[in-house]
Order: sequence, then C-alpha cells, then structure tokens
Amino acid sequence: VQLQASGGGLVQAGGSLRLSCKLPRTIFSVFTTMDIDWRRQAPGKQRELVAGIDSDRRTIYADSVKDRFIISRDNSRKTVYLRMNNLEPEDTAVYYCNARSESGANFWGQGTQVTVSS
Repeated sequence: VQLQASGGGLVQAGGSLRLSCKLPRTIFSVFTTMDIDWRRQAPGKQRELVAGIDSDRRTIYADSVKDRFIISRDNSRKTVYLRMNNLEPEDTAVYYCNARSESGANFWGQGTQVTVSS
C-alpha cells in the first residue's frame, strides 16, 4: 500500500508550492485516526521531519519551516496537504508523506521532487 504524493516541481526562491498526499482506497476507513507527516531528504543528507498533523489536527513543524509551511488535512478527500511559501534553495529535496495508524502500521508515499532555484 503506497500513498500518492504529488505537487512537487521547480520554483524560484520566494515562490510557493502545494504538495498533496492522498491515501489509497484500501485504507480510507482509517484515515481520520492516522497521524501523517511530511518528511524530506536532500542529496547526501538524512531524511528529516518537515511537518506533521495528528488525528486531532494538532500540528508540528521543523524550526526551519515554521511560519513558511502549513500542513492541513481534508478528511473527506482522504488527503493531507503541505503548503510551502517563501521557498528557499535549502528546501530542495525529495518530499515524502508518511502515515501511521493506531495499530502501528506505517505507510509511505513514493516521494515528490521539490527544487528551488536561487
């Protein structure tokens, strides 16, 4: 089971993108109980947490993206979004969504490339 991540692309510094992460139908029924994160991995670096939202819509952000990125979830569409504003070259990475169920199951998306030019 793989999440469907999309929305990446090439953007100039200062620009914006919105990433989407949609759950497959096979796990639609548990979407509202899942905690979902966006993580990113730049070349030569470890994968890091960017933002997360839990089943109660509480959010967390990496210090590097606070006040620039917004994570949200649409339970009716079974989709989590990451709105990225004022992008910086340092935000260039492959972005992955990760969903965890109450039972401990862990699901990943295939990754979407974000490239920010200076």
